[in-house]
Amino acid sequence: MTSLRRFLVRPEPEPERCELCATPVSHEHPHLVHVTDRRLVCACGPCSFLFDDPGAGQHRRVPDRCLVDPAFALDDGQWDALQIPVGMAFFLHNSVQDALVACYPSPAGATESELPSARWSQVSPLVAELVPDVEAVLVRREPSTCLLVPIDACYRLVGLVRLHWRGFDGGADAHAAVDAFFSSLLERASELAT
Repeated sequence: MTSLRRFLVRPEPEPERCELCATPVSHEHPHLVHVTDRRLVCACGPCSFLFDDPGAGQHRRVPDRCLVDPAFALDDGQWDALQIPVGMAFFLHNSVQDALVACYPSPAGATESELPSARWSQVSPLVAELVPDVEAVLVRREPSTCLLVPIDACYRLVGLVRLHWRGFDGGADAHAAVDAFFSSLLERASELAT
């Protein structure tokens, strides 16, 4: 019996580490975007500051700026014109493609929309404020919400959807997680200056 006990005890998880210098990092830590690969990289504070300058190579530091567009409102026709099949989407400027890209969270992960970018730029004045590759404009149909957020927040939303989604409409747990996520962003967001 004692020989089987080792299978009952879960090993301690390895601490997260900076992907550049291998220093352990806390749960809340900075991220970088590898521009060419379009992937997030965990970083410690000192390493992340090395990539504040856009000319610092393939990595860009993800900022923590969060803005809300209080005048945002899309009617049903405008939302339908975006051709987003769910009630949320995020828009980012991909510097490699030199294009505005729209994605929406789904149980399968982030799904990219192929709508012509001219329509996306009309969503909100926040689109003009985007820092390429590291920020996104996150929109929600109901309640009508438009935020400029760090790109890692969008992928955190994608993770929440993947984790909690059940059935066709997501279920109560998924809706509660998404509501809590948007509430936390709205609490820290500053209004877009007009």
